[in-house]
Order: sequence, then structure tokens, then C-alpha cells
Amino acid sequence: MPSYAYTALDARGQEVSDTLEAGNENEAIAALRQAGYYPTSVMEAGKAAKAARGKTAKAPKAKAAGLKKDINISIPFLERKTIKPKTLMIFTRQLATLIDSGLPLLRGLNVLGKQEPDPVLRKTIGKLADSVQGGSTFSDGLAQHPKIFNKLYINMVKAGELGGVMELVLVRLADFQEKAQKLKNKVVSAMFYPMIVLVIAVAIMAFLLVYIVPKFEQIFADMLGGKPLPALTEFVIGTSRFFQNQWYMILGAVIVVVVAYSLAGRTEKGLAIIDAIKLRVPLFGDLIKKSAISRFSRTLGTLVTSGVPILQALNITRDTAGNVVLSNAIQKVHDSVKEGESIVSPLEKSGIFPPMVVSMIDVGEETGQLPEMLLKVADVYDDEVDNTVAGLTSLLEPIMIVFLAVVVGTIVIALFLPLISIISGLQGG
Repeated sequence: MPSYAYTALDARGQEVSDTLEAGNENEAIAALRQAGYYPTSVMEAGKAAKAARGKTAKAPKAKAAGLKKDINISIPFLERKTIKPKTLMIFTRQLATLIDSGLPLLRGLNVLGKQEPDPVLRKTIGKLADSVQGGSTFSDGLAQHPKIFNKLYINMVKAGELGGVMELVLVRLADFQEKAQKLKNKVVSAMFYPMIVLVIAVAIMAFLLVYIVPKFEQIFADMLGGKPLPALTEFVIGTSRFFQNQWYMILGAVIVVVVAYSLAGRTEKGLAIIDAIKLRVPLFGDLIKKSAISRFSRTLGTLVTSGVPILQALNITRDTAGNVVLSNAIQKVHDSVKEGESIVSPLEKSGIFPPMVVSMIDVGEETGQLPEMLLKVADVYDDEVDNTVAGLTSLLEPIMIVFLAVVVGTIVIALFLPLISIISGLQGG
């Protein structure tokens, strides 16, 4: 039976290191927990010895590097103040595991703070530990770092504190973050392929128009002696001249569009127009709508399941919807519920939510299983997003290939038409 080296915390919070025999790593962890320990590191004895030797060998280098790191210049406005969603998800799941194992919150934060590789999160965990040690609640400590922990995170933790189910809420939070990140990755992957092909097509077209076409234009002028060129060739040569002589206008137009889009996105009315257009864009509008419905259902369902009051949950869902049109619809739902009415009517009137979603939510509200039904809707629409992404990918591939072929083929044909006339003239001569 293999031997495992472990580092664990005892009931008093003291660190203990030793070895034990077990069938595998999971059995070793189970044996430690049964003995009243909270394992922080478990690995085979041979691997542990190698890791220890590696650290010893690197110690002199670390000291030498430490001499260079004594001078540390910190520029506040250049410091990173946010972390990746995946990093936050891992922290949430690890903290839930430690608390579920019986470790106090403060001790769990200290353990995670020591092993956290991300400097921003490590610093934040330290501040959270200090806040909890000073007598503040965990949710109050989280509220001091809004750039890392959003309203959804803070309010779910607050509900977990009030209900005494902190570990359960943290597990739900980690699951929510994981599924939200997967959904985001699916949408991004669906849009990534056409954007890459479009960029390649523009680059090839610019190369042909700026470098290749002018050389052929000179050849045509020398060999045809001023004879008229085919209409397609004249069009391509004219486009080439425009690119060469008026490039600053093209660049200026691109800058104007980008700046106008950015400025419009900062105003409430402009953002509403942009988000409404996004929902109606051919091919991608349906994907954006389905992902928005999935996000709404999962956010609201997770909040209500965790014990957050429905009105507060609707406010949080509205703020994290990611689309102004959907946010306005959720605000109407909030106002309806505040007046003691059903949430179904404003959802139906919004025109965003399909009849199936409205019907499922209606059934959930009537049977008292609204949170469960919302999570079912989210699961259904996660599958819908999968299917839409697969369909878009299979549809966009031939469209992009044809588009690229048309762009390049038009320029090539335009350049070869005069060459055919030249060759015919030479053969006739």
C-alpha cells in the first residue's frame, strides 16, 4: 500500500505534517478527515520528497532573486484590480470545501490566502480575513471589493449567512460561475470564426489592392497603349487608387464609427438602441437572445434558491442582465411583483421571452416551484445555445469561404481579363 505525505490542520488550527498509508489519495484525505484533521496538502511520499528537493535546490536562486526584488516600484493606476472569472470560481469552490469540512471561515481564508497564486486575489483574501477578524460579516468584507465581487456574489453570501448555509451557497455560486463562463465561451467561440475569416479577407484584399493591382495597372498601360480596359478591371483599379490615395479617409471613417459606438454605449438611450439591434442581428441575434434568457433564468433561480428575497433578486438580476432591453423587461417584472401581481404578464408583454419560457415560469409560480423551474429553463437554454452555436458554425463556414472566394476571385478575374486581350493580340500579330 503506498505511503502519502500530508500537511493538515488539527482542531486547534495548528499545522501538522506526517505520512500515512492508504490505497489512493482520496482514501488518505478521507482517513485524515475521519481523524479530525483538515488536509491542505496530500501527495505520494516519493513525489513529496522530490518537491522538497526541488524547493531546496531553488532556494539559493530565490535568495539571489530576492536581492533584486528589494526595490519594488508600485504605480497605483497601473495596478491590476480585477481577477479572471475562473480564478474567482476556484477560490469560491475551495472556500466552500473548507467550510463544509468544518473549518472556521477565518481559518479557511488564511489557508487559501497562503496558497493563492494570483497576487490581486491573495491581497484581497488578506483584507477579507482582517475584516472578519475585526468583527465584520463576510458579506460586509466582500462589499468593500466591488471590482472583484459583484452584487450577486455579495447578496448570495449574505443570504447564506442569514440562513446558516454558507457552504451550500458558496457551492451554488461556484456552479453558477462555472456555467456562466461556459455559456460566455460558447457565444465567443461562435463569433470568433467569422471575425477571423473577415480579418483575413480584408488583409488579403488590402494587399492585392495596394501592392498587386498598381503593378498590373502599369503593365496594362505599357502593353495596351491607352486602349480601354474592361469595366470590371476599371472598377478594381479605381478601388485600388482610392485605397492608395484616400487611405486616411478610410482610417478616419473607422475611427469615427468606433468612437461613435463607444460614446453611444455610455448613454442610456444609445445603449438601449445598440442592445436592441444586437437582438435583431441576422444569425447572431437569436444566439444573443438565448444566452440572455439563460443568464436571466440562472441568475434569478440561483438567487431565489439561496434565500434572497424576490424583489432584491430581481434588482440584482436586472443589474447583471448584460442587455438594456432585458433589464427594462426585468424592471417591469419587479414593479409588477412589488404591486402584488404575477411575474408572468410583464414577461409576456416584453416580447423577449418565448411562450415556452413564459409557460414554464407560470407553472413554477402556480406550483410554488419557481426557483426550480427557472433553473430548468436555464438548463434548457444552455442546450439551445449549444445547438445554435453548432448550427451557426456549420452555416458560417461555407458562407465565409464563398465570401473570401468572391473577394479574391473578383480581383483576380479583373486582372486577367486584359491579359487575355493582350495574349490574343500577340497571337493575332
